[in-house]
Amino acid sequence: MKALSIDRPGVAQIVDRVRPTAGPGEVLLQVAFAGLCGTDLSAFLGKNPLVEYPRVIGHEISGRVIETGPGVDSAWRGVAAAVSPYKNCGACPACRLGRPNACRSNETLGVQRDGALAEYAAVPASRLVPSATLPLDVLALVEPFSIGMHAVRRTEVTSADTVLVLGCGGVGAGAIAAASALGARVIGLDLDTHKLEQARRLGAADVVDGRNDVAGQVHALTGGDGPSVVIEAVGSAATYRLALELVAPCGRIGCVGWLKGDVPLEARLIVLKEVAILGSRNATDELTAVVALFESGTVDPRALVTHRVALDEAPAMLGQWAAAPQAVGKILVSVSGHS
Repeated sequence: MKALSIDRPGVAQIVDRVRPTAGPGEVLLQVAFAGLCGTDLSAFLGKNPLVEYPRVIGHEISGRVIETGPGVDSAWRGVAAAVSPYKNCGACPACRLGRPNACRSNETLGVQRDGALAEYAAVPASRLVPSATLPLDVLALVEPFSIGMHAVRRTEVTSADTVLVLGCGGVGAGAIAAASALGARVIGLDLDTHKLEQARRLGAADVVDGRNDVAGQVHALTGGDGPSVVIEAVGSAATYRLALELVAPCGRIGCVGWLKGDVPLEARLIVLKEVAILGSRNATDELTAVVALFESGTVDPRALVTHRVALDEAPAMLGQWAAAPQAVGKILVSVSGHS
């Protein structure tokens, strides 16, 4: 079978791999679509310390079950599904608390282990998130939205909240859709006007252009109070500081953006405002909730997609993305010839 491998930083190619078989508890998935996100770009650029090379990438996937392994109900055959890409140990403190998304031994497809940007993938049946109605390209967008939804749940958003989402890409889009579905007032902030328009389509009541007097715009939109919840979905020192600066007294900050290294903060604001700062990692049953949200018809996640390419075109697309990251939003790779 064909698969997309990053052989070393800056070098990606389509390679031949042995087609897997479904083991005990597994199904064999014919992969239909795979989304590419910032994690994949970091792997391509050699900036993800969790990735060893060569590495087949791909963790935002959809497909159809074509075989079932021992112990798996044959009724799964033919089912279209998204896939939860995480693997946990079941024994560490996070797992014992019922929060496997924060497992200290987590292995995500395409990061710590080979991923599923390949024509076929053997995955545990327990990791399938099926839908009888959603198209396969939409199912490939479930996982990134679920990460944003997990941040919304971590910050306990309600309809009484004003939620500022910093970064309106894939994860931020999920947070916007999830928070607005709860009835919260959502404000999206980004440097990209296309992403701000997208934020409005996903439910943001207001948007803030990050290139111009951000504090002034946010204060005006919140009557000087600030948002009760800020979700940081960028992963930069500047936006971490901005979240603390803008959040309302007694507010909550959900930190999703992955940032390596130290961030200088005005630490007194944590005490002065009595702010709750909450880490948010991966997702759990939010994938099922995102499928239900998409099935409701209130959100069309395909608004995120800026580029659709065939599997053979994906290595060149990674190079194009690396050269001009601001010109690329969500990339959707058609793995098995689907349109």
